[in-house]
Amino acid sequence: MSQNQRPEFFELQNGSKVKLPFSDTEYETRLGKLRALMADSDVDAMLLTSMHNIAYYSGFLYCSFGRPYACVITAERCVTVSANIDGGQPWRRCYGENLIYTDWKRNNYWRAVKTVVANARSVGIEGDHMTLATRQLLTDMLGAVEVRDLNQAVMGLRMIKSAEEVELIKGGARTADIGGEAIRDAIRVGTREIDVAMAGRDAMELEISRVFPDSELRDSWVWFQSGLNTDGAHNPVTTRCLEAGDILSLNTFPMISGYYTALERTLFVGEPDAASLEIWQANVDAHELGLSLIKPGATCSGICYEINRLFEERNLLQYRSFGYGHSFGVLSHYYGREAGLELREDIDTVLEPGMVVSMEPMLTLPLGLPGAGGYREHDILVIGEDAVENITGFPYGPEHNIIAA
Repeated sequence: MSQNQRPEFFELQNGSKVKLPFSDTEYETRLGKLRALMADSDVDAMLLTSMHNIAYYSGFLYCSFGRPYACVITAERCVTVSANIDGGQPWRRCYGENLIYTDWKRNNYWRAVKTVVANARSVGIEGDHMTLATRQLLTDMLGAVEVRDLNQAVMGLRMIKSAEEVELIKGGARTADIGGEAIRDAIRVGTREIDVAMAGRDAMELEISRVFPDSELRDSWVWFQSGLNTDGAHNPVTTRCLEAGDILSLNTFPMISGYYTALERTLFVGEPDAASLEIWQANVDAHELGLSLIKPGATCSGICYEINRLFEERNLLQYRSFGYGHSFGVLSHYYGREAGLELREDIDTVLEPGMVVSMEPMLTLPLGLPGAGGYREHDILVIGEDAVENITGFPYGPEHNIIAA
């Protein structure tokens, strides 16, 4: 084959399809709801480009590494578009078809997309994921098509979880608890944060490989923080050694086929001082109030108001760090936030059966104040028709999480 004969894109069905996270019926149901949205929005084709939406509709979770990916959905087809560097793996791990684009001619990605979009008059996009440069390339390569941003509506479809999704999320929550137990067992004065974190991560990955043997083993992580490093919820792990009297923050995050779950707990090495104990108990009280407020018909903003009032009465509201919870599903710390379902003052979404949300109040008191440090508890709740199920089992509070120095 000469250089001029190399293809712009091609198909490679290398091996057999593997077991995906969900059944064919589940993927067809998701695609059916998206196609109904497309019809209502007068869109002929949907161009999904984010990791979370491509994974949600096809089962394939890409690794970008500077290359674009897509899942193009029409009334008849669902086609992932992947880079040649991935070989046949995207086809094996996707529901539907796959096209592979090559990188020896610029914009072959768009040429592959164009063959699926074909003669579409209008194309739906994720406006929150598409850069200005990519938006211009779309126009240049696809021609005179009307482009409509459907990212908010597509996010809304993901916010209600199916029975299959809930079962996977429950498996993640159980795995997070196992990671928490491994962390608790590894806590000792003189032990480094990184060593404690690795114990939790290893325990979770072993559990995922045991219970979900067909899943990709990737992306599970732990943030274990101590002392000053607890002041931010997303502070990275360090090599700091634990000391007697330290406040600790345990955070386990198992990832199963792109689905994130979490466990977060406050602990102390040895008995905390009176001021720390008072702040910790206040945050536990807020956590328990929040758990009682999550139910069908409640609003995200209304829940915030009630917890804010508790903190205000105790003169602690100024130390609150972030919103009180968020949705779960296809997401990680670098993709997939379902921003319409966050427990914040500026979000009035009404909670419905099928939603899965966290309750996770956090207070951060800076150095120099009595009880300085970051205090955080985190449970996951599944909202049902008649009841709300807390699927987090690891205990919280001073009765359980003071570790002997």
